[in-house]
Parts: sequence; C-alpha cells; structure tokens
Amino acid sequence: MAKKVTASTLRENVYTILDQIIESGVPIEITRKGHLLRIIPSEPASRLARLKKRRCLNVPAEEILGLDWSKEWREAE
Repeated sequence: MAKKVTASTLRENVYTILDQIIESGVPIEITRKGHLLRIIPSEPASRLARLKKRRCLNVPAEEILGLDWSKEWREAE
C-alpha cells in the first residue's frame, strides 16, 4: 500500500522520503492541485529489506566478543 503525502511534505522531507522508498520498496503518492502522482522504485526491494529492524542483544557487542563459549558446546550424537 502506497503512503500518501502532500507536495509540501515531500518538499520538506524529500531526501528522507526518497530513502524510505528505496529501502522499503513501497511507493509514495503525492497530491498536487487535485492530481495524484506516484514515486515508485525502479527495482523492488528485497523481502529482507522490509523487515522491521530489531535489537537482538541488550548489551554492547564488545561485552560478548572474546567470551569463552567452549563449555557451552556439545558434541553431536
């Protein structure tokens, strides 16, 4: 589903909106003087690009780098 914005909103946030289109692959519709215009990416975004970014760790990566995990590994049976 395309996001809808006015021409004024596009003008205020043109680079942010263009980056969102590139990253998500979702087109945007602009209304201007009663006309509807659409900006769409020339290439579809990958399905992975559309995933919501989430933090997986609640600690900085530096805290877990170098930890000794050898006690956690088990031989396959």
